[in-house]
Amino acid sequence: MKSKALFFSCVFLFLAGYCQAQVAYGAKDTIKVATTNYNGEIIPWVVIGEVTVVDRRTFKSQEDYDKYRRLRYNVLKVLPYARFAGQRYRQLERDLALTNDKRKQKQLIKSCDKEIKDLFNDKIKNLTISQGEILIKLVDRETGNSSYQLVKDLKGNVSAFVVQSVAKIFGHDLRNKYDVDQEMDIEGIIHSAGYYTYQ
Repeated sequence: MKSKALFFSCVFLFLAGYCQAQVAYGAKDTIKVATTNYNGEIIPWVVIGEVTVVDRRTFKSQEDYDKYRRLRYNVLKVLPYARFAGQRYRQLERDLALTNDKRKQKQLIKSCDKEIKDLFNDKIKNLTISQGEILIKLVDRETGNSSYQLVKDLKGNVSAFVVQSVAKIFGHDLRNKYDVDQEMDIEGIIHSAGYYTYQ
């Protein structure tokens, strides 16, 4: 009986030593990280992504909460249009900068205008008045220019005047600029949706 216990003890000790020997570190077990020498001490550091801490928003009343939800819905509905318009406008600016030929520039502007109309004409026509107002603000946010200035630059003074007159009928002003401080709710909604950059 003692010999069996001694045998199992030896086997157990042998297996325990064998398992510890298997914990050796090799080339693939090493994680390379950047280090900093601080007062003779090597300190490893790892870059992590930005973390945004947002407080939970409280509302004074159910009416305020419903108003915010409507605003969030409207912003998220028109945001893709504004982002596409901003990207397309920046692309058009780059294309126009590469040519001095006035005829070629007019063709570029016309093709850009047609592309945007073909993609969004039906969808933008079905926007509500408040969604249209938000779209005007977001286009300014994305491009850095008011909608009036964009139309004026691309189509001329007469077209800008006509479009501004039509917008006024619906209670909009295309000359309004996007102000981050005044539009904190819209800015917060955009950030919560994961869109941080503009211009």
